[in-house]
Amino acid sequence: MDKKNVLVIGANGKVGTLLVKKLKDTKELAPVAGIRKPEQVEKFDKLGVQHIMFDLTATVEELAAKMIDVHAVVFSAGSGGHTGYDQTLVIDLDGAIKSIEAAEKMGVKRYIMVSGIDADSRENWENSGIKPYYIAKHYADRFLKSSKLEYTILRPGLLLDGEGTGSIALEAGANKRQIFRDDVASTIVECLTNDNTIGQSLVLVNGDQAIDSSVQQL
Repeated sequence: MDKKNVLVIGANGKVGTLLVKKLKDTKELAPVAGIRKPEQVEKFDKLGVQHIMFDLTATVEELAAKMIDVHAVVFSAGSGGHTGYDQTLVIDLDGAIKSIEAAEKMGVKRYIMVSGIDADSRENWENSGIKPYYIAKHYADRFLKSSKLEYTILRPGLLLDGEGTGSIALEAGANKRQIFRDDVASTIVECLTNDNTIGQSLVLVNGDQAIDSSVQQL
């Protein structure tokens, strides 16, 4: 059986790299690493992973042309904390929206957005220190919801490095505002193989329930 290609936009990021490695180990999915810089090529060559140059400042038509033979898209890109808020608009908002439009244009059905835990909670933006980021994520998420795509929006808490626990919670609590990047990547894989996550917007934090059962019981 041929594997289904999953384009990971932002594959060189921490979550993106973990996701690419996990997808490579599945029986039914094959990662396509969407990268922005030529110096990132060697990393994915060493992993034995297909890669394409995917610059979110390109036009919708140019991005669509990169999605040939792509069955699903995961958006895990971000402008990063070292850039100005103008780049938050360019990448986290307009770049995300252009990738959604490109997916629709190419007939790609499945799309998973890695958002943020407070993207849908305006009351938490003012004191966050990153209000423009949340605004960008909020409206990118809203655009995705209004699209024709079979979407899942994941809203992880504060991202932690290190080995994941394999267990999550799909709702936040007073002391549940963090999540290992490794567990975010594992959850994305699980969402890609469970159609019951289509049309869902899910908070994602550390918890006590195994990832597979958490997703399957939605």
